Amino acid sequence: MALVDGQRVKVGDWVCFKSDIEQSGRITAILNGNRLVLENPNGFQGDYIGGLETTMQSAVDCWIE
Repeated sequence: MALVDGQRVKVGDWVCFKSDIEQSGRITAILNGNRLVLENPNGFQGDYIGGLETTMQSAVDCWIE
C-alpha cells in the first residue's frame, strides 16, 4: 500500500506524475510503501523517459487525476 494525494493506492490504479511533462501510468508494483513502478503500454513521453514503457516514481511525486 502507498499513499498518493492522501489516498491509498494499489497495484492496478493509475496515477499522474511529471517527468519532463505531465503523464500517467498504471501501478504494477509498490516497493517499500513509497516507490511506485508504473507502466504505460503506449510508452511515456519526454526527454527523460520518452519511449520507455515502465518507470519508477516516488509516491509523493504523484497525484490522482
